[in-house]
Amino acid sequence: MAKILIVDDEPHIRLLLEQTLEDFEDDGVELIMAENGAEALEIIKAERPNLVFLDVMMPKMNGFDVCKAVKNELAMDDVYIVLLTAKGQESEKHQGLDVGADVYLTKPFNPDEIQAMTSNILGLA
Repeated sequence: MAKILIVDDEPHIRLLLEQTLEDFEDDGVELIMAENGAEALEIIKAERPNLVFLDVMMPKMNGFDVCKAVKNELAMDDVYIVLLTAKGQESEKHQGLDVGADVYLTKPFNPDEIQAMTSNILGLA
């Protein structure tokens, strides 16, 4: 069964992503939530989600550090990471890609784009 981890310290963003992705539960996809980077890293180690929507600016551990740990230290190349951030500067985009993010999206995001991307990544299209 495919798993999607939604990581954001803002409850309304987690809810928005959950609502955007909840139709995938009909396809047997499990949605998992985390509210900070440290919690996200523990869940990624334990659950090995297929796809992670990861906020950059969070307490305890930021998204760049989580991504770097997953991709470089744990070598979990099979975990697809989408970094989400309110900051759209090129330098941050490069930093995100440098630490191993598969995609870098800025907020506010388009729910239709998130759904299409999820379908493609999980092979449900």
